[in-house]
Amino acid sequence: MNKSSDFLGQPIFSQILSLLDGSSIKESIYQHKANHYYKKLHLWEHLVSMLYCELTGCTSLREVQVGLEVCQGKLNHLNMSYVPPRSTLSDGNKNRPSKVFGDIYQKLYRFYKNVMSDSRLSSDLLKRLFIIDSSTISLFKAILKPAGRKAGNGKSKGGIKVNTLLNAEMNMPVFVNFMAAASNDRRFLAHLDNLPQYSIIVFDKGYEDFSRFYSFTQKDVFFVTRQKNNATYTIVEEFDVPDDAQHVLIDERIKVLYKQGNGKKSPMELRRIAVWIAERKKQYVFITNNFDLSAAEIADIYKNRWQIELFFKKLKQNFPLIYFLGDNANAIEIQIWCALIALMLLQVLHHQHKSQMAFSLFTALIRLHIMNYVSISTIIATYNQKRPRPTKNIKAKPPPDLFTPLLLNIK
Repeated sequence: MNKSSDFLGQPIFSQILSLLDGSSIKESIYQHKANHYYKKLHLWEHLVSMLYCELTGCTSLREVQVGLEVCQGKLNHLNMSYVPPRSTLSDGNKNRPSKVFGDIYQKLYRFYKNVMSDSRLSSDLLKRLFIIDSSTISLFKAILKPAGRKAGNGKSKGGIKVNTLLNAEMNMPVFVNFMAAASNDRRFLAHLDNLPQYSIIVFDKGYEDFSRFYSFTQKDVFFVTRQKNNATYTIVEEFDVPDDAQHVLIDERIKVLYKQGNGKKSPMELRRIAVWIAERKKQYVFITNNFDLSAAEIADIYKNRWQIELFFKKLKQNFPLIYFLGDNANAIEIQIWCALIALMLLQVLHHQHKSQMAFSLFTALIRLHIMNYVSISTIIATYNQKRPRPTKNIKAKPPPDLFTPLLLNIK
């Protein structure tokens, strides 16, 4: 009988769910009336079923139902009274508002914000940095309107655009908004009215909206973005470029026009910086409302925008949003929120245990052993320990001669 102490009385899935704060979930249930009109499929059963789908990579409601039914003896560890049938789960994805799952994610973010802070970002400047970008998930056009022009063969594909506000220190989304892929990215800026004072937001030129830029300036919120090639502006003043910043070509104050609420145009002053990037042999032009930081610091801030691309890559590699369990926008939003919740929980475990393994390998091991009674710390410790390797090359012995004795017997 195996008497190893590496095994626990709870499966890995139960250890992951223990990171969820029960009081916060009850608060979300009360706030959104999430359990009204549901006799059996309470929010907890719904959430656990969808997290099981994301962590195991299920591609259909049938796989989720049968997979949980096989684990009947372990449902007590998950605080589940029964396995919801696929029809009940489908109705829940369609009717229960996705905002409940978004609220659970927001509460998780605030709870683990300090736990997951990146110690490498020690600068106060980077701790105030937020990154904005969007990622489009392809869907069939019956759900959401396609983006762009129709293809030559007349076929077109719809999609959902996931606009994300990322905390650069934690490398996790602070705020997420869903819209059709055909929607303009600039509409997302209207949701950013509650940003902390003196924070810095970075985004590409697809979000250019001078009216919003003026609003940010009035609220002491700084932004850094690239200038469009066809931009119109007037140079007001040129600043001196330090000798040690040879890659900075231009640093100047410019005047642009923005539309007020009544439709009239008014002038606004911004800062325009041109930088030569030797690695790409290309010139980049930035605009910002910050006149205190150096031109080199503004360029370095924009470099951190690539961090959000790495986040989208991590999300889509470890939780591929290819197969959806519903054919309506609400079900798809629930599945995306559950993928973000699963990513958050695994990121917290990966960070708390100071794991040295790649996050993709950690996610794969969780997927393979999700219902095993083994400690997550044991999995990480086994990987972190050094494996003995042979120091000398041992020569292999030649294979035995099997044919010579037979030939001698024949003679």
